[in-house]
Amino acid sequence: MNIRLYNARILTMEREKTVFRGEVWVQDERIRCVTEGCPTEEMLRQRWDMEIDCREDLLMPGFKNAHTHSAMTFLRSLADDVPLQEWLNEKVFPMEAKLTGEDIYQLVRLAVLEYLTSGITSIFDMYLQPDATAFACMDTGMRCVLTSGLNDFTSSIEQQEEEYLKWNGKDALISYRMGFHSEYTCQKGLLLEMARLAQHYKAPMYTHLAETAREVAQCQERYGVTPAVFLESLGIFEYGGGGYHCVHMTGEDMEVFQRRGMYAVTNPASNLKLASGIAPVAEFTARGIPVAVGTDGPASNNCLDMFREMFLVSGLSKVREKDAASLDAGEVLRMATVGGAGAMGLEDADTLAAGKLADLILIDLHQPNMQPIHNIAKNLVYSGSKSNVRMTMINGRILYQDGEFHVGDSPEHIYAECEKIVNRM
Repeated sequence: MNIRLYNARILTMEREKTVFRGEVWVQDERIRCVTEGCPTEEMLRQRWDMEIDCREDLLMPGFKNAHTHSAMTFLRSLADDVPLQEWLNEKVFPMEAKLTGEDIYQLVRLAVLEYLTSGITSIFDMYLQPDATAFACMDTGMRCVLTSGLNDFTSSIEQQEEEYLKWNGKDALISYRMGFHSEYTCQKGLLLEMARLAQHYKAPMYTHLAETAREVAQCQERYGVTPAVFLESLGIFEYGGGGYHCVHMTGEDMEVFQRRGMYAVTNPASNLKLASGIAPVAEFTARGIPVAVGTDGPASNNCLDMFREMFLVSGLSKVREKDAASLDAGEVLRMATVGGAGAMGLEDADTLAAGKLADLILIDLHQPNMQPIHNIAKNLVYSGSKSNVRMTMINGRILYQDGEFHVGDSPEHIYAECEKIVNRM
């Protein structure tokens, strides 16, 4: 399908490139060209399946949700106001034991609707039965990078290898990166198996890491070192990867990330709600550690909203460092787009440029919270909201536009299916 998006302000997120006026042309699943200024008569003679007047609103790459557990929509506002370990052991794990693959499929579709309203065009999802998540994303049109939540009680080395081989190359919207839940849910023997798997495939590895002070202290009691240092010593991060949360990081931990080229994926709303702490994002950037942003799941957040996450990344850094200049809003916006694409292995979807995947969003600038337009990037981070998302396009398909979803099913039917699941449980 050939789509012309014209009369737009454009933020490509390429380094050193500021907002300009122009057009974006999409052909099938990729961006055909990004033009600056007015089109020529020859350009206008092109044949289009669809032409969209952007009304001087902003076209930019979609946000990348670099850590989430989408199917946990069923726990939204049901598992609240308790510390992490109690939250997991008393609230989450007992309810998750009741889930079926069909449940996960329906619950992920609900999350996708929320992602689209927030301008999120890809997700890095860790959950039970990844196949169910993959099929839900394929059916709705969401781009998804799967990773395993492998631990002593769920999944296996054999299953992870099978999923890794199955989902890399099977569908244009789905890919797979190796991972496991955390150091504290995996015995050393299982972690050594993960290291061997990562080294065999020369694959990056992802896990929850240094989320709470308790997690770090218990690892030090077991092994005499922090989780990052321990996992590196096993060879798990030989080919890089990343850590989700990264709140309680030592200088030695950060050296591991620098040495291995690892990503720190910050999840500020979840870390606040569970009282886990504030990640040292400003120090990550000062050390050259790439940062991405995730919402975490809808049980611990409870909102799948990248605008709120961006504001918190910036605001909390200023509080933590006692320095209002500790983290620039432009860098935070980059973390939520380009940084997430890097963490997820989606380099084809990081910026708006010819040949890149057509994963883009249209932001309504004609609302009070975006006026006056002194600095669009700072407006997005400090005053932007989901209400500003006019359109979300993934792989060249418009899945959300002006409040309407195009995901193959009605929102009301998806809501009803999820309500049945919750009532049964």
